[in-house]
Order: sequence, then C-alpha cells, then structure tokens
Amino acid sequence: AKVSMELVDKDGRKRIRELTMLRKDSAEGGSQKYFMYFLKPAEVKDMAFMVYKYPEKDADRWLFIPAIDLVKRIAANDKFSSFVGSDFTYEDISGRNPNEDTHTFLRKDKLDGKDCFVVESTPKQPSEYAKRISWIDAANFLPLKEEFYDKQSELYRQFEAGEIKEIDGIPTIIQRVVKNLKSGHRTDVSFQEIKYNLGIGDD
Repeated sequence: AKVSMELVDKDGRKRIRELTMLRKDSAEGGSQKYFMYFLKPAEVKDMAFMVYKYPEKDADRWLFIPAIDLVKRIAANDKFSSFVGSDFTYEDISGRNPNEDTHTFLRKDKLDGKDCFVVESTPKQPSEYAKRISWIDAANFLPLKEEFYDKQSELYRQFEAGEIKEIDGIPTIIQRVVKNLKSGHRTDVSFQEIKYNLGIGDD
C-alpha cells in the first residue's frame, strides 16, 4: 500500500508523511515482516522502518536514518514511542500480540449502524496504558474504534476507523484517525493502491 499520514496539531497546522508499506505473512497467525519506506517530506525521505513480528515473543524493530547513515534498533520498551512524530506508536504500526493482554467481553453494541462486540483488554505487563476498550465489527472482526485509558482511568487516546472497502475480497480499513485527547493533536491516515497476495520475496 501507499500510505499518507497527515499530522494535525491543536491549531490546525498540518504536516504530511508519505510512505510505501510492504507486509509479508509467513503463514496465517504466524510471523510477519514489515518494511516501510518514506517518500516525503525531504526530512524523512529514504528513511526506512522494518519489523520482524513473531507470534510468541516481542517483535524486532529497526529504523534506518539515511541522513546520518544510522540503523537504530527500537528497544522493546520504546514500542510506545511516537512513530515519526505521529499519534501512532511503533506498536500501533506493527500490531500487538493478543496474548499480551487479558480480554473481557463487555457487551454487544452498535457503532455507526454496525453490530459490534465491545472488548476490554488489560495488559499483563506494565504498558503505556492501563486498559483498552475496542469496538470490533461482528461481521468481519475489524476494529472500528479503540479507546486507551491511562493509569488514572482517564481516556487519553482514541483510534477510529473511517472508510472500509473490500479489496481482493478482503475487508480493509483505508482511512483511520488517531487522536491524542490531551494534547489536541491527531493523525489522519489514508491507504491507496492496496494490493494483496503479491508473493513478495524476502529480498
């Protein structure tokens, strides 16, 4: 996919990030490899982010910064840091292993006319947030909304799915927004030219 990230501060000022994202799945529910290559703006052009994600252990994450010819490994305890100045964390980008949380079914609900399962997820290990509440589409299991609560049980970050399209028979979120409710900053993301099952090689 080609990805456009619009970073908007509380005064409405905007910054744009454009990148290409590749993902290779070894098997259903197995390990994954991510590669993200930045195209714009000039200060991040040619920067690359790579993730090796495993089913049963922490993901390995690296950032290549061409301006100083540096490969920086993202430590496991940095996975909640901001991804290139956005409201997404490194973990948001590559996903979180469900086994890292204790999940509790709260109720059935409707969101924008869609039937949803509402699930509370509590981290088993110390985390950036105390709990996350997710609205999961009952028809396709996509997360339509997620609320993140801090240690004081205050809502501080929120994810919402925008437009969903079926691409190659796969329901796909093509627009999403993450808001930091305390700073007033938000990140709007859109995905274009999405393609599945390309047979991407390891090279």
